[in-house]
Amino acid sequence: MLSPSLAQEIAADTSAVIGFNVLITDAEGMVIGSGDTSRVGSFHEASVEVVRTQEPATHTAAQAQQLQGVRPGCTLPLVTGGRAVGTVGITGTPAQVRRFGLLVKRQTEILLRESVMLRSRLLAERAAETLLTDIASYDPQVVEGEFLRFRAAELGFDLRLPRVAVAIEVTVPPRGDRRHRAPTQDMALVRSELLRTVREVFADPQDIVATTAPGWIGVLHRLPAEHPATPLADRCRRVTDVIAAQDGLTARAGIGEPASSVGGLHDSYQDARDALRLGARLSGGSGVHVITDLRVHQLLAAVGQPARTRLLELTAAKLRAQPDWPALRDTITAWCESGFNLVRASTALHIHRNTVVYRMNKIEQITGRPLRDHRTTMALYLACLADQLAGGGEEG
Repeated sequence: MLSPSLAQEIAADTSAVIGFNVLITDAEGMVIGSGDTSRVGSFHEASVEVVRTQEPATHTAAQAQQLQGVRPGCTLPLVTGGRAVGTVGITGTPAQVRRFGLLVKRQTEILLRESVMLRSRLLAERAAETLLTDIASYDPQVVEGEFLRFRAAELGFDLRLPRVAVAIEVTVPPRGDRRHRAPTQDMALVRSELLRTVREVFADPQDIVATTAPGWIGVLHRLPAEHPATPLADRCRRVTDVIAAQDGLTARAGIGEPASSVGGLHDSYQDARDALRLGARLSGGSGVHVITDLRVHQLLAAVGQPARTRLLELTAAKLRAQPDWPALRDTITAWCESGFNLVRASTALHIHRNTVVYRMNKIEQITGRPLRDHRTTMALYLACLADQLAGGGEEG
């Protein structure tokens, strides 16, 4: 529990502050830290009895001569969890160093507890990271879902509870673009701060939050019985806004579908990743993308580029040749996504309804087909989505 590196750091710093040499031993009496580095690795006989009794001891010069590796001073037990894990000794006449003894002992025990807590938290983070990574790459032919459920239970997570996956992508711009950040900033610290930010928003004890790859944070968010999708999107917006407030960082989030099995959570996380990938092409500056809004796009993306290109060529070639193709494309998309309702379409486009009518008439003249023929319109709609996936017309 008391590592040599931590012991040496504590002993060196404390020695410099109080002006007397401080040494720290392990439970077997071996010196693992000392302001006088020549004593590191030696045996301190007095510590053995101090560890056994958990009582402090003082030694005059005459008494110290009778013990191996001991000099005048005082030796106190380091106790954590009711168990002595080592000792801390201060070299000097007992009258000189006794007043420092309890202070140094308490300070060392505090630092030791903090070190243990930090190590425990890091181990828990690493275990959660491994669990989430394994769920994201889950293959039932390779590993059984029951095994992952068991591992999650050991960490205090019940994978049978309904959850939804959230994928968060954080982008750090090139160093030259970060005006106020020190160029040597520790990226491990940035990662820790990002995790803390996300955990403050996703604070349910059953929420699993971990990094899944550099620049990626995954969340398996436990859902209440009513599955409130809108509050979840609001949570994601809070996360992306807080991250964006940090100098130079940008963040986007994708939301999958609810699930309550290992396989379902795997699909939900892949959906969240797809929502991010597709949303970046379709939603402009929006920072949160929900897969339920992008199912058709996801299906088109799975078809492959050659099939989408052929659909475009056969369905919308003449429209794409028009200089106002991006506006015509957006009109077709809004018309279909508004339930073929003129008022809702004009509202979605933020233009007057007469402008929508003008564009629709133009589309019908160019294609030679009425937009109120829903089969024709749906084919055009799919072609428009395929064009968006390809990035066509974005300059407009």
